[in-house]
Amino acid sequence: MSTPTPLRPVPPPSGGGIDLNPTLADLLRLHVDPVFLLPMLLAAGLYAWRCAQARRTPDGRARWPLWRVLSFALGMVLLFLTTQSLAGTMTQSSMALYMARLMVLAELVPPLLVLGVPRGVRLDPRRGLGRVLNVLLDPWVALALWTAVIVFWNVPAGFNASIVTNTAASLLPALYLLSSLLVWGVVLRPLPSVQPAGIGSRGWFGLIASLPMMAVAAVWLYARDVLYTPYVNALCLWNLTPLQNQQISGWIMMLAGMPALALAFIQLMMWLIKLSEGQGMPPKPDAQPQG
Repeated sequence: MSTPTPLRPVPPPSGGGIDLNPTLADLLRLHVDPVFLLPMLLAAGLYAWRCAQARRTPDGRARWPLWRVLSFALGMVLLFLTTQSLAGTMTQSSMALYMARLMVLAELVPPLLVLGVPRGVRLDPRRGLGRVLNVLLDPWVALALWTAVIVFWNVPAGFNASIVTNTAASLLPALYLLSSLLVWGVVLRPLPSVQPAGIGSRGWFGLIASLPMMAVAAVWLYARDVLYTPYVNALCLWNLTPLQNQQISGWIMMLAGMPALALAFIQLMMWLIKLSEGQGMPPKPDAQPQG
C-alpha cells in the first residue's frame, strides 16, 4: 500500500490577487493617482519658485526661514507617500489601513503645510483671494465643513455608499485633506491679515473641532458589531477580523487627534494666563495736568 503524496502549499495569488500580508515596502510601492499628483506637483513647484525668489534677500530669508521650508517639504513627502502608494488601493481589505491614511492626511500633512506658509503675508480681506480666505478661514465655516466630512462619511449610510461607489479611494481623502487644512489654518493662524481671531477663540475652536472625531473613534472602539456592510465578510489584511479592524481604526483616530486636542488646551491655558494677568494689573493713573 503506497503512502499518499503530501499536498504542496498553494502559492499566494499573483496578478490580480491581493497579498493579505503585505510588508511596509509593499504598501509604499508606487501607484500613481493623477487626481492628487497633478495638484501636488503644481503646489510644490509654485512654493519652490516663490521660496527661491524670496530667500535671495535678507528680508526674504527672515520671512521664509529654513524650518518653514523643511516643514512644507515634509508635508509634501507625506502627502506623496499617502496618495501615490499601493496602500491607497487596499480600501476594502483593511479599514485600519484606510483610516491610518486618512489620519495622515488630516492630522500630519495639514499642520506641516500650514507651518510652511511664510510669515508676513499681506492680503486684503475685502477683495480677491483675501476675501475668499477670510470666509473659508472663518471658524464657524471651517468647523461646519470639518464636522460635515467627519460625521456624514462615518455614519454607516455615508461610509457604505463611499465604498460601494468607489469614492472612498480619492474623494474622501481629498475632503479630509481640504477640510483639515481649514481647521489647522484657523488653529495656527498663518494669515493674520485675514484672520482676526485671538488665541483664546482659537483654543476653543480647536477643542470643539476635536469632538466629532473623538466621538466617532469612541463608537468604533466600543461597538460590538461591525458597523459597515462592505467590511462584514471582507478578507482583511494581516489575518485581522473585521471587528478588530474597526476597533484598531478607533484607536488610530483617537490617538491621531490627541496632538490637536493638546494644542487646544495649551492655547486655552495661555489665554487664561493672559486674561488673569490683564485683570490683575492696577488701573493706570490719570495724567495730571501740567501747571
